[in-house]
Amino acid sequence: MDRLRLTGYAVAQFVLAIVLIVLLVLWVVGGVLVIVWVGLGILAGCLVATRWIANLHREMAARTLGEPIPVPYRPLPPGGFFQKAHVVVADPMTWRDLAWLIVAPVVGIVVSLTVIVLLLGIVTGFIWWFATPPLMRARAMFDRYFLAYSRTERLEQRVHDLTESRADVVDHSAAELRRLERDLHDGAQARLVALSMNLGMADAAFDEDPEGARRLVQDARATTAAAIGDLRSVVRGIHPPVLADRGLGGAVQAIALDMAVPVDVDVRLPGRPPAPVESAAYFGIAECLANIGKHAEAQHAWITLTHEDGRLRAVVGDDGRGGADADAGTGMLGVMRRLAAFDGTMSVSSPAGGPTLVTLEVPCSLESSSSSSPRTTPSSAPD
Repeated sequence: MDRLRLTGYAVAQFVLAIVLIVLLVLWVVGGVLVIVWVGLGILAGCLVATRWIANLHREMAARTLGEPIPVPYRPLPPGGFFQKAHVVVADPMTWRDLAWLIVAPVVGIVVSLTVIVLLLGIVTGFIWWFATPPLMRARAMFDRYFLAYSRTERLEQRVHDLTESRADVVDHSAAELRRLERDLHDGAQARLVALSMNLGMADAAFDEDPEGARRLVQDARATTAAAIGDLRSVVRGIHPPVLADRGLGGAVQAIALDMAVPVDVDVRLPGRPPAPVESAAYFGIAECLANIGKHAEAQHAWITLTHEDGRLRAVVGDDGRGGADADAGTGMLGVMRRLAAFDGTMSVSSPAGGPTLVTLEVPCSLESSSSSSPRTTPSSAPD
């Protein structure tokens, strides 16, 4: 690590230490004044400033240690001030930031002044050359201790997330089983019962009323066709045949062609995802397209499918009226539960007036496929 750059970090951290002292005072003042509401604004400003300075220290620590230190804050939900405040207060990293804020100014001033003074002295320049790297590494490890989760904490959080996603998947699977049972009971089973009754009546009437028996047999054939259609619908709800035959790109292009608005589909997948991931992504995209057709009042929509850095990404956008809320309906919540089973995520950007962008991401590897070259396919609305 370049010693001059480390010394530059020391100078920056010395200045930031002074700022942190001011912030600490403002935190105390905001906490006292919160009873008259003015403190809420002070605390909100302090929070933003503290996180910004903490992120600067994370970046400097990451460069000093030569390893990434990700920003660990929980994402803020859509909604008003109090919804966001609830997430911030419940975020453990908020309190770790505050603990760091109390001790960081002292550590920053001591370490930074030591490095700066050693550099400025003629005799101490030799000491600066050898002492600066370990001093700044120690400072970086101090920041990492407070501003990043340890490996044990990350594993605990991972277990917690997996427990929640497993519970969601179990609930979703139970709901899907109930839906399949209901569809079979109300659809195919009812038609098969009617088919059995028609055939029974035809058998009884065959000798005395051949024409009536023939009509009953014809009705039975029609009922058979309807029952087969119901069974196909149930099967498509489990795993669409087009998905198995044509892959994710082809299946998405097929549902895009059925849309009432033009949809451009850009597929850039060098292979096929695992079947469960493929199915989850397909149903997620299908739900997004259904929402566009029902609510967006869009004139145009687009879909991009890519795979980069070990993640399958699908972006569904439209130029509609915007204002979409992922938490407002059960469909998008179901998509999030599907994706969570594979450590996937869904994010929605939908300002009033549009455009709306829904991004689905799932970590996975692709199986090689010679038929998955990049291609863009426009779909047109029916005349």
